[in-house]
Amino acid sequence: MSQQPDQDPKPLLINGEWVSGATESFDSINPANGKVNYALQVASHAQVDAAVASAKAAAAEPAWKNMLPHVRAQLLVRMADLIVQHGDEFARLQMQENGKVWSECKAQASSAAATFRYFASVCETLGSEITPSRGNYLSMTAYEPYGVVAAITPWNSPLTMEAQKVAPALAAGNAVILKPSEITPSPALLLGEIGLQAGLPPGILNVLTGDGAVTGKALVQHRDVRMVSFTGGTATGRSIGMIAAGRLIPVALELGGKSPHIVFEDANLDAAVQSIIGGIFEGSGQSCVAGSRLFVQASIYDEFIALLVKRSSTIKVDQPEVAGAQMGPLSSFGHRARIEKFVESAKAEGGQIALGGKRPEGSQFENGAFFLPTIITGLDNQAIAVRDEIFGPVLCVLRFEDEADLIAQANDSAFGLASGIWTANYQRAWRVARALETGLVWINTYKQLSISTPFGGFKDSGIGREKGVTGLRLYQQSKGIYWSMDPNNMG
Repeated sequence: MSQQPDQDPKPLLINGEWVSGATESFDSINPANGKVNYALQVASHAQVDAAVASAKAAAAEPAWKNMLPHVRAQLLVRMADLIVQHGDEFARLQMQENGKVWSECKAQASSAAATFRYFASVCETLGSEITPSRGNYLSMTAYEPYGVVAAITPWNSPLTMEAQKVAPALAAGNAVILKPSEITPSPALLLGEIGLQAGLPPGILNVLTGDGAVTGKALVQHRDVRMVSFTGGTATGRSIGMIAAGRLIPVALELGGKSPHIVFEDANLDAAVQSIIGGIFEGSGQSCVAGSRLFVQASIYDEFIALLVKRSSTIKVDQPEVAGAQMGPLSSFGHRARIEKFVESAKAEGGQIALGGKRPEGSQFENGAFFLPTIITGLDNQAIAVRDEIFGPVLCVLRFEDEADLIAQANDSAFGLASGIWTANYQRAWRVARALETGLVWINTYKQLSISTPFGGFKDSGIGREKGVTGLRLYQQSKGIYWSMDPNNMG
């Protein structure tokens, strides 16, 4: 689906047709070399209206609305098969748009296919409930789709994020309008093409590219969009939530994080170091669950930091397609500038750069948005770099004395998405896991994820839970049905 920069912008997918004609366009930039990949359209208000109208009509069609669950599941399985067939294309599109290394992009393409297979199985097997009656009647719960769902996805992991929204929303019986980030728009367009090839009816999956201020806002405000699912920054999520509240429609908001990664003195230090490195530097730290606040018990602090710096210094930063590359560029040049400001603020507040803190040197890095793995010590829990989500390869290290001190510091955050605990004491692990104000806790591991386990955050990290059976129910509304068993009422 790639085009040359001098060609017309890529079309939008509306009602099963590839549509051009937007008055505004934008360029996709490869962050590894600064070159233009291609141009894309900014979907206009009129095009948003057309997409929503087609989705509303398609969702109401008996062929879709009354489709049997096992038949709907077959469509999702076909989409999974096609994602596998196009795995390299999906991976390359993501790599050239956000700079993730090739191995991670390939793994995420496989994960996207697995997500469609999982929700196909949930769709086919999930039942509703007969509820306990309190009289001479039968009561039960049925689940209905919302109708038109707007799915707005981020740039850091579009392959997995789009699958985690589109698959369950379709499985639940909705029509979906997918609006990808303007930084990574092309995987969504390819997913739309695959939906058509798999046999989705026209209008059931529409794909609109554009920015949040025009296309995204028009979608969220549209009177016929009945549910919004958003993954991205907390400030944008709050704005979407305010619009949705005024419209009285439900939202799922998977937002930012500043996750505490905790090492007690009795931990397996070698295993903890490797997990911490992956938890913050994988994907160049551009992950909502990145373990960006490292808490190390004071008794092992110096030993552990020395080991962590030594191991982290061996991370291979390179062009994302180079074999063995562990970190590519950041997603954009603007994002790198933002991260550099955070590093400067940390220095101004007394932080010491134990590793990195600058751009790498070398001809292969000159034209890309590269930044080295960075470890900062000497800050307290009130520093800007410790409190705000940096969303990059920057690890802030803090020390703690005991459990009480640790829990007080770890919970002193606006965010509450994920956390990690390293200890050999299972009783301590349980106490701390229950005390941490996060929606996800890893014990003696980190970033271990499963599509079958609910995912979401506390506090400013969001509302709702994706993944798992609840990830399908997220896109449905429950309906209570009562049947009288009184023979006098039977006519």
